[in-house]
Amino acid sequence: MIDHTGIAVADFDKAKNFYDATMGALGASLMMTVPKEYTGGLNVVGYGRDHPSYWLREGGEPGPGRHIAFTASNRAMVDAFYAAAMAAGGRDNGAPGLRPHYHLNYYGAFVFDPDGNNIEAVCHRPE
Repeated sequence: MIDHTGIAVADFDKAKNFYDATMGALGASLMMTVPKEYTGGLNVVGYGRDHPSYWLREGGEPGPGRHIAFTASNRAMVDAFYAAAMAAGGRDNGAPGLRPHYHLNYYGAFVFDPDGNNIEAVCHRPE
């Protein structure tokens, strides 16, 4: 249903390093850097698997209160996301595990990114 989304970040380089690591663990990568002549001089990049679907934008109003969940193909991918996020400076908000109170096969991991956004990887497959 959602084609793409994005967030504002306070420290672009710190956020980019965090998402370079975490997106790779989910099979995604940096796919596009928008030329600054189109962004008013701000850094803007897009991550995705087959097209840019998650965007970081320098400046604006970053911070807590935002929750974004990324799909993972399997539970090992959720585990890899969590490990990469923690190694890249993320803060724990829920280690990988089953969340049966959400759904029987809901396996997820939650971290806070450098701006305090609640970022999640989730797999709905039984394994």
